[in-house]
Amino acid sequence: MIETIEWSPELGHGAPAVGVVYGFRVRATGEYRYVGQTTKTVKRRASEHRKVAQSGRKTPFYHWLRKTSEDAYEVVVLERVVTTREDLGLAEIGWIALYRATGDRLLNLSDGGLGPLGVVWTAEQREAVSRRFKGRPGVSQPGVLNPMWGRSHSDEQKALWAESRKGSNAGSQNPNFGKFGSDHPSYGHTMSAESRERLSLMRQGELNPNFGKTASEETRAKMSAVRKGRPMPSSVRNAHTRHHTNKGVFKETCQHCIDDRNDERDST
Repeated sequence: MIETIEWSPELGHGAPAVGVVYGFRVRATGEYRYVGQTTKTVKRRASEHRKVAQSGRKTPFYHWLRKTSEDAYEVVVLERVVTTREDLGLAEIGWIALYRATGDRLLNLSDGGLGPLGVVWTAEQREAVSRRFKGRPGVSQPGVLNPMWGRSHSDEQKALWAESRKGSNAGSQNPNFGKFGSDHPSYGHTMSAESRERLSLMRQGELNPNFGKTASEETRAKMSAVRKGRPMPSSVRNAHTRHHTNKGVFKETCQHCIDDRNDERDST
């Protein structure tokens, strides 16, 4: 049984946690064999490591994890970071350097951190791996090398897959079912302006999956039937008047509510 010292996004000083640095420690000797970072809970990250090890991935850490009993090690939090992801990466680098300096036989392949601070393969290494994987069954091959080149799955096969997967990620089957607030893995996460801009550019013009498409008459009829009886304001201002002004509701996220309040203050 793995014992983990868990953390909460609101633990300690009340600031949302960006993530934690954790370590796999041998119970008998106290020696650390691996140091990592995560923005998830330590329990969940440890579970992910075990699944990857069971899948057969060949790295020193996963080889050690496969041959070591779960009772023989524990996963502990080394540091909780509440500032930025960059600081989380730097914290991981610091802990890896510390335990290497004290003689712990860490199985990390890199010095830690984010992105290029990790392992960078040489062109020769990439070419060697490419040669080893070419022609292996089950490995993705580009273009005409792919066994599905020029072919497509039948409608019957697609229907079988759809039926077998139906409900597999819905309701209680969803790993995030019933998780709200700080319990949800996305709690406190916000996209950067750069990420939002990239997503926007990826969906503009011909890159949009609906670019140049028009709904059929049948689809339009279905959409109309679904919306029948619903109040459909013709504009944001109309919706504000109907749902806020007429009902005496003030909503902080509504710009029209804010403008109206400011106008009232100016008039007085």
